[in-house]
Amino acid sequence: MKHLTRVLVVLALAGIAAIPAASAADRMWMGFHDDPEFRWNADRMQELDKAEAAHATIVRTLVTWANAAPTRPANAANPFDPAYKLDDVDELVRNAQNRGMEVLITIWGTPKWANSGKTPNYLPTNMNDMRQFAQALAARYSGRYASYPFVRFYGIWNESNLGQFLSPQFGPGGSIIGPAAYAKLAAAGYAGIKAGNPKALVAIGETSSHGRDKPLPGSSDAVTPGTFARLVAKANPTLKFDAWAHHPYPYPVFMKPAQLLKWPNVSLKSFPRFESSLDSWFHRKNIPIWITEYGHETKPGEPLGVTEPQQVTYLAQAVALAKADPHVQMFIWFVFRDSQGSTWQSGLERLDGTPKPALARWTAVTAPLDARNPSLSLKGGSAAPPIVLDVREICGNNAPGTPVGSTYRARVAGKLVKVGQVQVALASDCTISIKPAFTVAKGKKYEVTFTLNTYNGVQITRVATIAGT
Repeated sequence: MKHLTRVLVVLALAGIAAIPAASAADRMWMGFHDDPEFRWNADRMQELDKAEAAHATIVRTLVTWANAAPTRPANAANPFDPAYKLDDVDELVRNAQNRGMEVLITIWGTPKWANSGKTPNYLPTNMNDMRQFAQALAARYSGRYASYPFVRFYGIWNESNLGQFLSPQFGPGGSIIGPAAYAKLAAAGYAGIKAGNPKALVAIGETSSHGRDKPLPGSSDAVTPGTFARLVAKANPTLKFDAWAHHPYPYPVFMKPAQLLKWPNVSLKSFPRFESSLDSWFHRKNIPIWITEYGHETKPGEPLGVTEPQQVTYLAQAVALAKADPHVQMFIWFVFRDSQGSTWQSGLERLDGTPKPALARWTAVTAPLDARNPSLSLKGGSAAPPIVLDVREICGNNAPGTPVGSTYRARVAGKLVKVGQVQVALASDCTISIKPAFTVAKGKKYEVTFTLNTYNGVQITRVATIAGT
């Protein structure tokens, strides 16, 4: 995330969209989306271990409403209504937390009982059904219930500008109707998630990088992401959301990350125009961007893909483009491992689980961006600067309110300038807030190391960087 105060997502939960953007990223949430490998396969624990070793700080998962609620719940807002089938999601959230990783849940796919027997890409007849499901899901992972970890990030629908995920996109005469329908869905989903967990952050859009703005016989309906976002805003210019999520894949798949798609299609290179347009359309400033899918498919799994050496180069270029963008807070690679369960051969591991060369490059370029280690700029003279630390691992076997001990050491140019100890309470969102007892001097850059521990033996380290301005 890039802000004048250079505060991470975990430091801005109360007002993420209100903080002005700066020039480049110090930190981003970096991770993977791979449900076959992380949720369902027999070796899912080992694959998550590998993702952790690759410095993943977040995993994205798709929760298909139709699968999670195959029959209508008796009390749809109840997070534990017997109709809900979420055991695999529960396990993934726990497994991610134990490895210090956040989770992004993207909701999509309407049950037949909610849309008059249609396929999952048709919206619910009554948006209150969507609102109640979103509320139940967010409440289940609100941190209020033992053994159900807090989930911070949510997305509403998947590639909502494509007919295969949201239909219809076009009405009689080729009029574009998908965005207005999605605006209603997004409003219901946002309201439900915030009712279930006010601390959650919600992205809308989850748009594909390319489309067409008119029907094409024989092809799946698709609206360009720029047009789609503009018409969502036209339908509801005061729509509430915390970020716009986008999937800026190159098109065709063998193209470079710096490809500039024809507007209103949106690639990584198109982000500056897209971001200023979003601000204009929604009458806001510095709307955050989450890249919730990106990847480069490789040969021979994808004959039209790139070579494994090209994947190495393109991965580094894509991360560099995201890092240079002042709005991007998250970058999720799709997928972690090529598998029989995925038709998208962009994994950083091959089908047999051996690493492609790009895995080592990912590990190297993402390590400095670890969003759990905050980077801030504070005005000279700021006393006892508040620092919020994401301590996801501590939540694994400690309840909210648990005392967390901290020894902190502040250094300037390697020289120790302050040592202190403090005990603080664990918050329900798996963060702690510490105010080191020193005053920030203008022109000085501080590296503050926190050694954190609990009575039951959990110990982790976080490092905060503070620049005095």
